[in-house]
Amino acid sequence: MDFSAPLIHGTFLKRYKRFFVDAQLPDGTTVTAHCPNTGSMLGLMGNDYGVYLSPADNPERKLRYTLEMIDVGTSLVGVNTSRPNAIVADAVATGLIPELTGYATLEREKKYGKNSRIDILLNDPAKGTCFIEVKNTTLREGNAALFPDAVTSRGLKHLEELMAERKAGNRVVMFYLVQRSDCDYFSVADTIDPAYGKTLRQAVAEGLEIMAYSCKLNATAITVDKKLEVRL
Repeated sequence: MDFSAPLIHGTFLKRYKRFFVDAQLPDGTTVTAHCPNTGSMLGLMGNDYGVYLSPADNPERKLRYTLEMIDVGTSLVGVNTSRPNAIVADAVATGLIPELTGYATLEREKKYGKNSRIDILLNDPAKGTCFIEVKNTTLREGNAALFPDAVTSRGLKHLEELMAERKAGNRVVMFYLVQRSDCDYFSVADTIDPAYGKTLRQAVAEGLEIMAYSCKLNATAITVDKKLEVRL
């Protein structure tokens, strides 16, 4: 996924009211950027961390910048939760995810379950239907990428809806997009949300597939990079 314009580098100052981040630009100007991530962003808000901002396409928008990435020293980390679906869809469409190749059609944001939309829906006359839920993953402990970074009732709902599709005979995939490059494997953050971990393992036992891929990130693009081992 390419950005429409190169990102602007700055320095993290503070996050507040969940949706606002103050950053200092290289010329010393302090700007307030929209934070498109309602999660805890655990471990990502250190003093003087570098940040990368995208300029608004609409010059009349109140906040002229959007927070896209944070530089934690070992990696850039993508925090814009509106990006992962497009990143994964592009990767699937271009054959970068071998486990998900060979389907005739790819659709995004299709209605299913109880007032939900599946992130990616694959269909093929021979292979059948595949429901893919994408989760942006940014938390790191040691060499592990972990999900979630906060208790997630919404995540539990998605697992339950995927399993309903599995029982109906469809293929179901939970895709953890690790938007950083400094992790060797993926695991579940049981200490943060034990209920999610328990439900995820039950779902895997009943046929849910888990895929985790890390990313390469720079000021012009984010691309899916390598498959990570899953350790539950």
